[in-house]
Amino acid sequence: MDWRNGVCGIVLGTGLLLSGAAQAADEALLDAPEITISTEKADGGNLYLRGDIGYAGWVDEGDPFYRNFDSGTGSYSNVPFDDTRFDKPVSGTVGLGYRFSDVFRADLTAEYFEGRFDGSSLSANPCVGEGAGTSCALSGSANFSALGLMANAYVDLATLAGFTPYLGAGIGATHIDWNTVHESWACVAGGGACTGAAAGTSYAARDSWRFTYALMAGVSYDITDRLKFDIGYRYSHVADGDMFRFGAESLAGATGAKGLDDGLSRHEIRAGLRFALW
Repeated sequence: MDWRNGVCGIVLGTGLLLSGAAQAADEALLDAPEITISTEKADGGNLYLRGDIGYAGWVDEGDPFYRNFDSGTGSYSNVPFDDTRFDKPVSGTVGLGYRFSDVFRADLTAEYFEGRFDGSSLSANPCVGEGAGTSCALSGSANFSALGLMANAYVDLATLAGFTPYLGAGIGATHIDWNTVHESWACVAGGGACTGAAAGTSYAARDSWRFTYALMAGVSYDITDRLKFDIGYRYSHVADGDMFRFGAESLAGATGAKGLDDGLSRHEIRAGLRFALW
């Protein structure tokens, strides 16, 4: 029976060793620090403020034109500007946004910019007071201010070494407020004779809200957990509208000219900051 006693001893010893190991493991788990999983964003918040400065190096004004009324024939004619230029390319934007996930975010922005229009054209109709066979060289200039309100959505792509490329799009409306338009004209003899010197006039400007859309692409960089530097490209298009109205209205028509712009397409480089609140 000695072999049986030996087997019992081995089994009893193994059981004691296993129970001791289990007790030691339980004590180690009790002494280990608590492990928790945080669901908060690493950058400290989803709600953010933003501010940007833009430079529109290229502005496409489309085909603005005059609409003239000829009292002699009782008809209207559209006269395009042969040469146009829009200046003052700087803009400023502020906004409030929310990040819904690591990929998707959206914001509401208000943008302000100014511009100056200079254009010239040649009308086949005679200038005021000039005879048949002559034409009229016209030039006009005006300043405008613009306030745009936009709703924008973005897709943030993968982040690498603090850099996050993104794509975005936005829709909204822009209030274009033209100032007084100044026009000058000079007779061009052609097949007739000019009798007067150069002259000019002013037209009351128009203002209107125009539909606007925008497309964006850029990259942001994590300066801190809450602060990001953002630089990118933005294309926006503002719909067409009136620049200035006719000099006078009547049942038979309108004297003078009416100006319409063909909308503004702005290609901008924009840089700014985004700050996460909470």
